[in-house]
Formats: sequence, structure tokens, C-alpha cells
Amino acid sequence: MIHLDPIDIKILQLLQANAKKTIKEIAVELHLSTTPIFDRIKKLERLGIIDKYVALVNPDKIGKCLTVLVDVTIKDHSRRGIEDFIDYMIALPEVMECHHVTGDSDVYIKVLLEDMEAYNQFVLTKLSVAPNVGHVQSRFSLSTRKCSTQISVTPQ
Repeated sequence: MIHLDPIDIKILQLLQANAKKTIKEIAVELHLSTTPIFDRIKKLERLGIIDKYVALVNPDKIGKCLTVLVDVTIKDHSRRGIEDFIDYMIALPEVMECHHVTGDSDVYIKVLLEDMEAYNQFVLTKLSVAPNVGHVQSRFSLSTRKCSTQISVTPQ
């Protein structure tokens, strides 16, 4: 784990809230000059703490209104069996998240699609032909109460 001081933490909090915030804006907010802010951001990037900068798209605005939470049980629990299934899933653009999990299922995926027909096609043409699929259980989100990309950053 990498030690973060209070200024690093505040920079991360500000950038997670708005990645378009300029170095000058961050410097003003933290009462510092731009050079140390620039250097700290570059250090956070170099260390891999800041992984990338992205634009967050509102799924409803582009017609992706159906969120499906899918639990999948796979047949072959060997390393190769698990990796083949996961590699197949993470290559699908509809799959927003893919987790190897413990419990009653082996893999949890979050799928974002237009509607029920699109999910039906996803199941028929992609999920059902994925390598090593055993059992599938789907749950449909009625509403999203929280969806955040911000990771809580606190002093260690």
C-alpha cells in the first residue's frame, strides 16, 4: 500500500468528483501553487493510483435502460475453465462488470442493455454460447439508488 498524505488525498477527492478540474483550480482550492499540484498528480499517475481519466456517460440518455445482475455457475472449476469463461465475458461490450465470486455462483456479471428483447438476444447469442456455462440466474434492477465511481480515500 502506498502512503498518501492529506494533500494527495484531497487531490484524489477533487479529481474523482470532477476529472476536468484544472491544475490551477486544484491549486487555488488547496492554497498551493500549480507546480506542486502538477508534480503530485504526475506522481499519483506514475504510481498507478490514478489509473485513467474517463467521461461517464448517462446510460438512460443513450437508451441503455435495463440493468441486469447475472449470477453464473460454471461447469469446470479448473483455472483454465474459469479464465476461459471470464475472458469471454470481459470482451463483451454489454458486460459492465465481471467478478469471480464465492457463494452459490461462481461469476457475477452486470449487464447494461436497451430492453428485455436486447437481454433475450444477449442470452441466446452470447451468454448461452459462452464456454463453460452451467447455470444462469438473472435479476433485473428496478431502479438504481446509488452508482458511484468515487473510491473513498482516507488517511492511513
